[in-house]
Amino acid sequence: MARFFRQAMAALVGAGLLATAACTYSSTPYQPISSANRVSGGYSDEQLGEYRFRVSFAGNSLTSREQVESYLLFRAAELTLEQGHTWFVIEDRVIEHEVERSFRRDPLYDPWYRSYYGYWRPYWRYYGPRGWQAWYPYHGHSFWTDHVDIREVDRFEAIAEIRLGDGPMPNGNLRAFDAREVISRIGPRVKYPGQD
Repeated sequence: MARFFRQAMAALVGAGLLATAACTYSSTPYQPISSANRVSGGYSDEQLGEYRFRVSFAGNSLTSREQVESYLLFRAAELTLEQGHTWFVIEDRVIEHEVERSFRRDPLYDPWYRSYYGYWRPYWRYYGPRGWQAWYPYHGHSFWTDHVDIREVDRFEAIAEIRLGDGPMPNGNLRAFDAREVISRIGPRVKYPGQD
């Protein structure tokens, strides 16, 4: 009985720790990517030429594709203003979608009778036309076999090559954006590290 109590307490403590971790783990905030936060993601940029940059934003498994693309646009607009320009054109854009699948035995699964009951298993005996017979309700049923926990984790990364400019924006180019307008539209939805 003491063993059962210890296992039950360990399970409750583990569930509490998982719940606490789940509360603190959230989508990627708007932050520069570094070696310290490479797993959780963030933005990066690289200058390719005088007015050209490659901008990227990588999200973690809780960051939607829409949020990744919004943060990429926000970073492009922010970079444009930092460089002293007013608009940018997205010349090339790529969305990378990574799906990670893991198959493992469900760590919390074990039939309710567990191994500490020894060889006892639930069954019923009844007397029928052929004499005494036993009926075991869970024999061969998939619910009582080893369960496999299948997890799919989606991660998105958006990468764009942008060209910065000043003066009037190019007419008719749907990939041209006013940097201040992008910041005013997306800015209120941007979450920085430490915000919930």
